[in-house]
Amino acid sequence: MFSGSIPALVTPFRDGSFAEEEFRALVDWQIEQGSSGLVPCGTTGESSTLSNAEHHRVIEVCIEQAAGRVPVIAGCGSNDTTNALLHLNFSKKCGAAAGLVVAPYYNRPNQQGIYAHFETLTKENDLPLVLYNVPARTVTDILPDTVAELSKLPTVAAIKDASGEIDRVTDHRLACAKDFCLLSGVDELSLAFNASGGAGCISVTANVAPKLCAEFQAACQAGDYEKARELNDILYPVHKAMFSDASPGPIKYALSRVIADFPTELRLPMTPPSESSKKAVDAALEGAGLI
Repeated sequence: MFSGSIPALVTPFRDGSFAEEEFRALVDWQIEQGSSGLVPCGTTGESSTLSNAEHHRVIEVCIEQAAGRVPVIAGCGSNDTTNALLHLNFSKKCGAAAGLVVAPYYNRPNQQGIYAHFETLTKENDLPLVLYNVPARTVTDILPDTVAELSKLPTVAAIKDASGEIDRVTDHRLACAKDFCLLSGVDELSLAFNASGGAGCISVTANVAPKLCAEFQAACQAGDYEKARELNDILYPVHKAMFSDASPGPIKYALSRVIADFPTELRLPMTPPSESSKKAVDAALEGAGLI
């Protein structure tokens, strides 16, 4: 259903408020540079610090600005099933192609609870769902057997897998329907992920290197792994630098180096990246020819 380079967009702020003009420009730039989809209000978009009204406005603006040029996978995750459904209902009304729904965090449900969370969403809303598994952030882990069962639900279309376990690509590919879409959630593992059967990446790095990331994904999908490795070698230091401090601090700083006057504001408890992180970002961007 989805493929290629799909940036998990940052949410720019100015003076504490959503910087809509800068966000619209970012959406246009991403599409012009070859991104094949967009994800507003994911983890990189600081969704956990957005009010529901802000969350919905960011989704609305992204869909409006994309204007059908690429699909928008709206971040709809919550640790509260009722609130996740609220986001899904709004996203469907706005014209999102799908909802990205993270495993419920903080509550620490067991596998039965995780299944019930997603099953309830599919019963109440027919918008396609992209499961998002990121155990390092949520503590919960959508295990492969649970993914296989969830994939049988009529609207569960894909998974963004940020477990960091490459063997799960094969687990999912063998256990799920052939049209179940496998997307990486870890940039630096995308080469191995795609070689194992993945279709693309919901990416942090693509915020700042959309063209390179799109070219890398296109090479993978064409089976040209020699070219893919060459591009991966260029991108790899950028991938690592984006997590040289707490995300999304480094990626917002990187964007300010590539796009003049791009705001770097973060919302507490996130704070600006360290000087050593900034140096790592600068070196990686320069090495990739981005600055």
